[in-house]
Amino acid sequence: MRVLHLIPSLAVGGAEQTAANLMIGLSAAHEVTGVSLYPSVNSTTQSKLDSGNIRLRFLGKRRGFDPRMFYALDRVLKEIQPHVVHTHLSVLRYVLPALRKHRIPVAIHTLHNVADHETDMLGRALQWFAFRRYVLPIAISREVAASATRIYQLECAAVIPNCIPVEKYRVASEERVRWRQKEGYDPNDFLFICIGRLEPQKNPTLLLEAFAALHDPRANLVLLGEGSLHQQLTASIRRLGLERRVHLLGKRSDIAECLAASDVFVLASNWEGSPLAVMEAMASGLPVVATSVGGVPELVESGRQGILVARGDLPAFSNAMRTLLNYPEMRRAMAVAAAARAATCFDVKQMVQAYSQMYCVALARDSRQSVLLRALKPNGN
Repeated sequence: MRVLHLIPSLAVGGAEQTAANLMIGLSAAHEVTGVSLYPSVNSTTQSKLDSGNIRLRFLGKRRGFDPRMFYALDRVLKEIQPHVVHTHLSVLRYVLPALRKHRIPVAIHTLHNVADHETDMLGRALQWFAFRRYVLPIAISREVAASATRIYQLECAAVIPNCIPVEKYRVASEERVRWRQKEGYDPNDFLFICIGRLEPQKNPTLLLEAFAALHDPRANLVLLGEGSLHQQLTASIRRLGLERRVHLLGKRSDIAECLAASDVFVLASNWEGSPLAVMEAMASGLPVVATSVGGVPELVESGRQGILVARGDLPAFSNAMRTLLNYPEMRRAMAVAAAARAATCFDVKQMVQAYSQMYCVALARDSRQSVLLRALKPNGN
């Protein structure tokens, strides 16, 4: 099959990483091309695709609405003639006319977040139309599928969970010591780690306040990621007198090593689809403290691989952190259970196989419909 993946950019977000993992996995059996609306950003996501020998195209989109994308995507579809067009995030608004014009056999859109937050109002209106006529919506979790039913009044074609290359996060135990020495942490320091954008969705403000409520000098909080709340968080850290124990490390390329050096993963999100960071942490053998939003309860069984609390419940979040800090036997048991669940449920091969089967089924259905339509026409023409 010729498979074309369309995505706004090749940044380092969860949707971009999922698309990259999927393209690389599919390329073993199919002819895969990746198209980014925006110019090259030289990210780790793009480097991964380059290393996987995935053909990439960059269309040079400008910020905001860019009508040039209609022509650019029309030209790409005419040139590649894909059997499957697979869209991610907010690209459907630009590619819908070309999908119709070129009669693409199968078009699939992955909903990477709950439908309320996946795109803007115009995007939701266009997807409401597209999902009824040309495009098969795929949800990454049961909660995302439920949100699609609520927003679009239809059922998703399938639920295909996000997955990760689990083996990448099984780092040798010596790496914990090496990373801590390099970054200036004592071997006995306790590290809570969060990987996520510093944006309202991830609610790092609640996370910081929950950490401050611990009042435990053993504990450190490490935040990986950038975003609009960086200055606000920096000011709050100073106000709380936590400069020595809260560390904003920004974007990092050594995620596996950062996780290996930590003790507990924490995520206080207000909403989620199915966060890769939780899977990565579990694959690294970390117990999880997180809010029970979106697809998170489908990843973490509270009481087995970690502790889940209600969204926005600061005292409960802080108490969960304190529990895992003070009870090492519970923490170790949850860590073992997290690694086992990741190995069983999160391996990227499962996601690749599920999408590949979805493409084949949809193509077969399209082929049968085409034969039927030809047969129904006068004289078979």
